[in-house]
Amino acid sequence: MSKESLPLLGATEIRRLADELGIRPTKTLGQNFVIDGNTIRRIVAAAHVSPEETVLEVGPGLGSLTLGIMDAADKVVAVEIDPPLAKRLPQTMAEFRPGREKDLTVILSDAMKVTELPGDPTALVANLPYNVAVPVVLHLLEHFPSIRHGLVMVQDEVADRMSASPGSKIYGVPSVKGAWYGTMRKAGVIGMNVFWPAPKIHSGLVGFTRDKDRSDAPDRKQVFAIIDAAFAQRRKTLRAALSGWAGSGMRAEQILTLAGIDPKERGEKLDIDGFIAIARAAEQVPAEPKPES
Repeated sequence: MSKESLPLLGATEIRRLADELGIRPTKTLGQNFVIDGNTIRRIVAAAHVSPEETVLEVGPGLGSLTLGIMDAADKVVAVEIDPPLAKRLPQTMAEFRPGREKDLTVILSDAMKVTELPGDPTALVANLPYNVAVPVVLHLLEHFPSIRHGLVMVQDEVADRMSASPGSKIYGVPSVKGAWYGTMRKAGVIGMNVFWPAPKIHSGLVGFTRDKDRSDAPDRKQVFAIIDAAFAQRRKTLRAALSGWAGSGMRAEQILTLAGIDPKERGEKLDIDGFIAIARAAEQVPAEPKPES
């Protein structure tokens, strides 16, 4: 049987599994289960998973996307926060992909608390809850350098922000922090009717490739602190926005000038290299002495 003809979970199977477990999707956990096989195949194809790869999936739920990923990958490591769903997933794999259950590892945990994973996954493919999508992606890219590429499904508006370019109205913290790790790109839009329950908004696909070497860059936490300060109040100039972080407006101006950036510029105009330049310049401008009490 070809991989394209292998059975995937449709609406009937998803509801049967949900009834068996006595669960209903909850807004708290951001659960919207994909019930359309063609959408699963589209997501997996867009993720460009190779047959030798170990793929990390966050929030596998009832396993609809998990089965599709397994058809493309060597192994899947699934992180699930809901105990009944985590317990049922290996059985679902055994039922729909006999013999492949040994290639599935299920970890019962909040993805934001995971700092170790088996198998050094090289790709991330996930249908992420809308309310935690950006923090989860940034957390995983920070803690798992083995992840070289991936594709996540998020709220369409979030997908636009994650892949936005400098100067656009939606460019902000998710855009710049994502660019620290590599290239983020919008990879498509998913309609509402392929989910159960159907959300009230479209979903977007974000593909990413870790193609940036930051070994010579300043400390990531320092760079991210600058990004947070620059976007805390978008209308402010960088001199004003970074004055608290720098210790004073005068030192912020000195740092920006040394970095080759106009102090009157605004944060939304800078790409990640601009923020790295600010952090590097800050290392050369002494902190102002604190006044004696």
